[in-house]
Amino acid sequence: MITLVLLALAAGSLVFTLLAIEAARQYLCVPVRAAGPLAPVSILKPLAGVDEGLEENLRSFFQQDYPQFEILMAVSTEDDAALPVARRLAAEFPSVPSRIVITGEPPYPNRKVASIHAMAQQARYDLLVMADSDIRVTPEMLRRIDAEFADERLVLTTCPYRAVPGNSFWSKLEAVMMNTEFLAGILTARMLEGMRFAVGPTIICRKRALEVIGGFETLRDFLAEDFVFGQRVADAGLGVGLSSYVIEHRIGTANFRRNAEHRLRWVRSTRRSRPAGYVGQLFTYPVPLALLLVMWSPAWWPVLACTGVLRMISAWQTAVRIVRDPIVRSQPWLVPLQDAMSFCFWIAGFVGNTIDWRGKVFYLRKDGTFERLR
Repeated sequence: MITLVLLALAAGSLVFTLLAIEAARQYLCVPVRAAGPLAPVSILKPLAGVDEGLEENLRSFFQQDYPQFEILMAVSTEDDAALPVARRLAAEFPSVPSRIVITGEPPYPNRKVASIHAMAQQARYDLLVMADSDIRVTPEMLRRIDAEFADERLVLTTCPYRAVPGNSFWSKLEAVMMNTEFLAGILTARMLEGMRFAVGPTIICRKRALEVIGGFETLRDFLAEDFVFGQRVADAGLGVGLSSYVIEHRIGTANFRRNAEHRLRWVRSTRRSRPAGYVGQLFTYPVPLALLLVMWSPAWWPVLACTGVLRMISAWQTAVRIVRDPIVRSQPWLVPLQDAMSFCFWIAGFVGNTIDWRGKVFYLRKDGTFERLR
């Protein structure tokens, strides 16, 4: 009986892997749109402290090859360590219109929502680029985005990203997870039901996307505000897409403890936001499931061999062909190791309803909202 259950799970995960390979192929086949008339853009940058590489990340937005854009940067208080960096870059690029917004301490848990809400109210232009502080881009980013928004039906899009690790082994494994497992899930969902969600750390939208949900501040109690934002826009019948432009997500250096806290925050948030989907996430772990099958019944070793080959094809499609990740290209053996680690954290995600975020502890409610405990 146990063998049959494990075999069914392994078969289901193989089906998912095949779907992920096809989803990546379809994404790669979408042509990049040619640029048309360039609309002005407002870039919104929520800041909180000095992330690793913050100055270079921000500078990449000031260096856009684009005729008309502004940059708004928000911090909560005057003593935020990111404020001198923001001021220095504003002085370095006087030709780029930029403003710094001091929001004050928000009266609700999600500080990022407070920052974006304040900046969106002051943004001059209709097209908004909301990008986290750990994002780095190339000078043609805005031109690529603008070309996609030439389609008037498109109201919100989210950028796939190449996770770039710091100097620790654990951040390297997390980058492999983002560039293979996480991206495969996004692409498969896009293929099966269309983009009915958004994922940070970079979202681009027209202002009417904010209007239709009643303002960005309506997301203030959600931890996964990006997912809920895209979901609400899609539910309103407006166009949500996945951009062809790949950003760099500089995840920084993390020891095992910090990495574990990040992963637990991620899985617990996913479980609370999408409980049914979280259970179904089991099928996104083909190698661990096939390994369990072989450990229980060694005669099924061909399933493990087949699974390993298909998983590497899927990882190559997403990490190498789509986001140009050099880690998977040069160290493919990290993929099954990361899969085993990710599977363990998925199991751990069923336990516990608290998360640690920037030194503060929050409680996750069943509806995906959260509150600060201490």
